[in-house]
Amino acid sequence: MMAGAGMLLVAGGLPWGVGYVTEQQWQQATAEVNSAQPFLQVTTQAYQRGILGSELSGTVRLLNPDTGESRQVAFQADVTHGVTGSLMDFQPTDGWSPEGADWFPEQEPALTLETRLWGTAVLELAMPAMSMADAGSGESLTTSGGLARVEISDAGSSAELLVVWPALALSGPDRAVRVSDLRVEQTMSHLVGEVWTGSGKVLAELLSVTPDQKPPVTLKGISVQSHSEAVSQGERLDSRVALAVDGLTLSDETYGPQRLTFALNGLDVAAWNDLAESLSAMQAGAAARASVAREGFDRQMAAMQRMNTAVRELAAAGFSIGFPELYLTTPEGAVTGSARISHPELSEDQKAQMLLVMQRLTGEMNLSLPLALAEEYPELRLQLAPLIKQGLLVQEGDRLVLDAQMKDLVVDVNGVEIPLPPVL
Repeated sequence: MMAGAGMLLVAGGLPWGVGYVTEQQWQQATAEVNSAQPFLQVTTQAYQRGILGSELSGTVRLLNPDTGESRQVAFQADVTHGVTGSLMDFQPTDGWSPEGADWFPEQEPALTLETRLWGTAVLELAMPAMSMADAGSGESLTTSGGLARVEISDAGSSAELLVVWPALALSGPDRAVRVSDLRVEQTMSHLVGEVWTGSGKVLAELLSVTPDQKPPVTLKGISVQSHSEAVSQGERLDSRVALAVDGLTLSDETYGPQRLTFALNGLDVAAWNDLAESLSAMQAGAAARASVAREGFDRQMAAMQRMNTAVRELAAAGFSIGFPELYLTTPEGAVTGSARISHPELSEDQKAQMLLVMQRLTGEMNLSLPLALAEEYPELRLQLAPLIKQGLLVQEGDRLVLDAQMKDLVVDVNGVEIPLPPVL
């Protein structure tokens, strides 16, 4: 009998303990979100904790950094306590659709947050089929429904994102956009400060844009793959992004493949973090409504000075950036090219004597396109004519070629030297 009573106490006590930890995790997580940036602020108005479950209510305020306008949405959540974690089921207080509208004819969305005692959290949005229209603007949005899922682990230092959306269509008076089989995957690991590493990919079977009274422009087989990693014992950062399109359809003709690769190598992590933090501070300062204008101005100036210092530190540590591959298929032939800009690593003496970042920048760029491409399209020919006249594009056989090198604040383009102004 005593053993049975003990089991009952444990069975009742475990959910209560889990509920207590869940409340603490929620308060800590919202505090960290609010302190990290000013654009999304979560306020908890009430948290009523019970033994097997809790009730939560609050507001989310979204700030538009461009206009300074904000929008507030009230929410409520039912929290179920388990043995090792809790499940929070969120809903807007005023419902998922505005009054008088029925955006979700089949079923309502489900937004849940599953937490574990050891710090893992999974935020998931299951979106059913949706149809919404704005009579005033004439715009409408229709989706097949989809799934968005974020899993956070290692006390917030690791995250995985998954988005699966089979179909989405947006139409308006001047254009229509259609996306099919969208899939987004991203893994992230915190390195230091605001610097993260990881890999990701964005895939879409089709993206179609139809301007008003014009034939559609369709991209098929879209792929964006990215990878960033820490090297040199975590002191440097390498990053690479590759964009590929299997086919581009214009006026019932398809051309492909299309490829563009961007690469960044040898970035100093500490300086990059300083630059990221200073940019965040400047953005937050511009969005915030400072009570004293002078204090706001001083904060902006301090952030700008920190940004300038970070840029100099980045350059002094050495780096290279550019696109190693550009390959575009056209009916007249392929457009190819590459570009790279780099700065050498400086010694302490050289760093102390550095007056300008641009002074030691070096780089090269090449571009080759079919001559027939310029001859076929008058608008493009009009854009290229000044470059050809100045010798920046020269004809080699049936192609137009640009070959450029940069050194000592001078760019040499096909033998034409162009001095650069010392602006940085």
